[in-house]
Amino acid sequence: MARSTSCRLAEGLRQHGGVDLTVSEALALRMRSLLLAGTSSTTPIRADSVATVVTWFGAMQAQDYASALWSLGTRLPAMTRTEVEGALERREAVRTWAMRGTIHLVPAADARWMVEDLGARALAGAARRRAQLGLDEATTERALDVLGTALAGRSRLTRAECFAVLTEAGISVDGQRGYHLLRFASQRAVTCMAPKRGTEQTFVLLDDWVGGSNRPSRDEALATIATRYVRSHGPVPRSDLAGWTGLNSSDTAAAVAAAGDALTTVEVDGQSILVTPDALAETPPPLPDTVLTLPGYDEYLLGYKNRALMVDPAHAQAIVPGGNGVFQATIVRAGRVIGTWTRSSTTAGTVISVFPLEPLRSRERRKVETAFERYARFVDTPLQVRWP
Repeated sequence: MARSTSCRLAEGLRQHGGVDLTVSEALALRMRSLLLAGTSSTTPIRADSVATVVTWFGAMQAQDYASALWSLGTRLPAMTRTEVEGALERREAVRTWAMRGTIHLVPAADARWMVEDLGARALAGAARRRAQLGLDEATTERALDVLGTALAGRSRLTRAECFAVLTEAGISVDGQRGYHLLRFASQRAVTCMAPKRGTEQTFVLLDDWVGGSNRPSRDEALATIATRYVRSHGPVPRSDLAGWTGLNSSDTAAAVAAAGDALTTVEVDGQSILVTPDALAETPPPLPDTVLTLPGYDEYLLGYKNRALMVDPAHAQAIVPGGNGVFQATIVRAGRVIGTWTRSSTTAGTVISVFPLEPLRSRERRKVETAFERYARFVDTPLQVRWP
């Protein structure tokens, strides 16, 4: 993007407190915010560790463990899966039910206040489901005591071991009861997830695992999460902030107000949306024709309710079949989704099946295959790409 454009944005911000962005400029800014535009002088941070990336985002969707690892790996091109898992073992980030009733990676020092301040609404909302499962207040509180005692002294238990401890104490884990009790313990900030032991998820006491925790006031917490979300996803409409955090409308408004001058607005296609002033200091160049292979549940799509900048509406069904919340892994070119992909394991390695959403010429297919070479290095396994 020409220097004159950058000057226009900065001048507009100084004079009017806001500027007009074209759709292509907004997409370029968004990809830079998401740390998906490559490394250049306009990259907003030096993404050199898991801690740096997770803190930049504030929270990263992590309900699918393998996808969460690749979300980090695609933003940390020098790291392998083993190295990313090593960083999680060093507690550079914590995996827990932080907000929206689902699992995220969050900064270790912020895990407690995020669970307490952002997860309260989801915790209350799940009470009806717990009741349907026969998990009354007395049972859930007793489960917290049982798990807390079993995990005391920095012990680490697998999911199966947690279930065994609960069962031994006379608390049934049949059906979905066990899952909801483990989720409840994390949503109450008693436990969190530690890295897997082999293929099994493990759980630890939150305070033992993270050590010292930040203790912001309510206003400080709201300002922090609003600023982190907008800087890592912006430009974004306010409704996306509400959707991502799970805050109600009044708390969303309070979060934007608490952020103060850390946020400003721009106009994109007639809509007023949020961005950080720093993002407008130097506009990134137009997005190159680069291909990315992103996992399902990546913040690239899951971080928004309105995905029109990145996805042709005609392709929405292919990415989230049936609108059931299960996001397919995507192939992205110049910021726009052009296909989906799946992976499967064989004795010879990993097989990638590609499903284009638009016609791809031979040259474009070669670029996709080249992009998957980075994933092969990340998982450290031979890779075969299959086309329909």
